[in-house]
Amino acid sequence: MRIIITGMGDVGYQLAKQLSSESHDIIAIDTNHERLSYSDQMADILTINGSSTSVTTLKTANVEKTDLLVAVTSNEEINITTAILAKKLGAKRTIARISNAEYLDPEAGINFTELGIDFMIYPEELAAMETVNLINRTAATDVLDFEGGKLSVVGIRLDKNAPVIQKKVFEVAQEYQNIDFRVVAIHRNFRTIIPSGSDKFLPNDQVFVISKPQGHETILKLAGKENIKFDNIMILGGGKIGRRVASLLSDKMSVKLIDSDPDKAFELADKLPNTLVIKGDGRDIDLLAQEGIIDVDAYVAVTEDAETNLISCLMAKHLGVKKAIALVDKVDYIPLTQTIGLDALINKKLITANNIVRFIKKGELLSYSTLEGIDAVLLEYTAQPGSNITEKNLAELDLPKGSIIGGYVRNDEGFIGIGDTKIIAGDKVVVFSLPDAVKKLEKFFER
Repeated sequence: MRIIITGMGDVGYQLAKQLSSESHDIIAIDTNHERLSYSDQMADILTINGSSTSVTTLKTANVEKTDLLVAVTSNEEINITTAILAKKLGAKRTIARISNAEYLDPEAGINFTELGIDFMIYPEELAAMETVNLINRTAATDVLDFEGGKLSVVGIRLDKNAPVIQKKVFEVAQEYQNIDFRVVAIHRNFRTIIPSGSDKFLPNDQVFVISKPQGHETILKLAGKENIKFDNIMILGGGKIGRRVASLLSDKMSVKLIDSDPDKAFELADKLPNTLVIKGDGRDIDLLAQEGIIDVDAYVAVTEDAETNLISCLMAKHLGVKKAIALVDKVDYIPLTQTIGLDALINKKLITANNIVRFIKKGELLSYSTLEGIDAVLLEYTAQPGSNITEKNLAELDLPKGSIIGGYVRNDEGFIGIGDTKIIAGDKVVVFSLPDAVKKLEKFFER
């Protein structure tokens, strides 16, 4: 596929990195020489220096021969203009990154498809929904639901006293045969392992398990965790993410929101009547103590400053908060957060890139997801009639090394994949795979 990406900031770079690894032809457009140079070094892409709103620049990129144009600069107006121009000049499909939630409201009465924009993506909304999902699954570091929750992949960090510590994967599977779950990955010492039956569970392992809803509580117990109902939450940062999280949770629990800007705090207090808005510096431990952080169940730091988010979350954990979630925009921070005691993190550019890739692969894949800090992807395929995946039992299939079929949904019911499972046409299959195994894996699902 021939893809043009305009705007090589964090989102554009992450997207280019993902897509270039899958042998797509990528053309990157940006006005910043330094960003283009960096992108060119890190991914096998063609770069063009210029404005994406210039017809000349778009024609130089051969937009008329392009399967998809993705406009992800930090400027919403530029993205919308670029997408409209590209469509008029011959691009088959276009995606625009936006920062105005009104554009997603069907009641706004604007049909952006008619204007030339096939898909609009709002990173802040995606990040807010991810945060809410993590708060609702209190013990999880990551949560991905498939087919409306009929199957879920849950990331959990193992406590040193977890019942599974020093046990092998097959021993745990034998001991809990009546539980519908399967271990699909272990992240340990900055390395992701697709486990075999002989791999052991070790303290502080981040384990990814696919399960049916009824298996969640047992999985938590095996990890040495328990799912606690959260009643109180404190949010640092009254930007788009913070205010959206507050609005989604304030009717279910007590919410306090801290922001250092007096004008913004006043505005938020007016717009969020069920949220207690506090003006102050979330890095001030005295302020946190004064506002009752020791009684808070979860602390969410979503300011625009990653360092502030990390520091305040660490302070919250030090003061006894059960779950701390930080917004982190630098990929370099991701492995670090997993070693210093934070429970979960949100990364806008990864979430955005995942959703764009999912759109690109629509029809080929039902979903495509990466997990922060994990060198693996989660894929959901529909098994096609006559495809290799339907020919043999899972144990007999020569699946590529570094991949594992976790489960499938058949007739609206979720099942865990085991050795004698045979996939049939129409099944929706969830696969966990290392990146270098994806191409080989795809062949099993082709007609």
